[in-house]
Amino acid sequence: MNDVTELYREFGDERLPPGQRETSRFPVLSKSGTPGVEREEWRFEVWGAVDDPLELTWEAFHELPTETQRQDFHCVTGWSKFDCEFTGVTFPTLAEAAGVTDDAVHVMFHAMDDYTTNLPLADCMREEVLFASEYDGEPLPSDHGGPLRVVTPHRYAYKGAKWVSGVEFLTEPERGYWEKRGYSNTANPWEEERYA
Repeated sequence: MNDVTELYREFGDERLPPGQRETSRFPVLSKSGTPGVEREEWRFEVWGAVDDPLELTWEAFHELPTETQRQDFHCVTGWSKFDCEFTGVTFPTLAEAAGVTDDAVHVMFHAMDDYTTNLPLADCMREEVLFASEYDGEPLPSDHGGPLRVVTPHRYAYKGAKWVSGVEFLTEPERGYWEKRGYSNTANPWEEERYA
């Protein structure tokens, strides 16, 4: 297992970001409830500024190399959960499979509930940005974004789309669902970048 809980040292002096409280629970938050999806019907797409656009079934997605990481999880509403164990495909692994072009600068994550969220490409090209399909050794529960969600331990969790269905590589920045509604575009927990 790859323990990435020390990444906070890159951003601040304390593991618990300012304004956060640690919890042992894993609260469930979403914009509009949990969409129903069967793994047999699930598809994952990668498009935009890439050499090889992808459309992957559940089985094909899981042919990509996976790893298990211990991460911290920071919600913009003020709670943090330490030592979450996620298993999945790292963002750089997926980017390599699609062949991201030199003019790509930004990423938009798309989800089955029509949620979107964005990050600069440089913020995504980190090993700890993970397309997670397991939590604590079990399939990711649907209310936590299963079958697949993104986790972004260096950003508030709204940057990690639940029920993720695709990644669009952009040549110009765009804003996602919450970013268009006043949430921070950068979402650094150690700077308390909650709102624009």
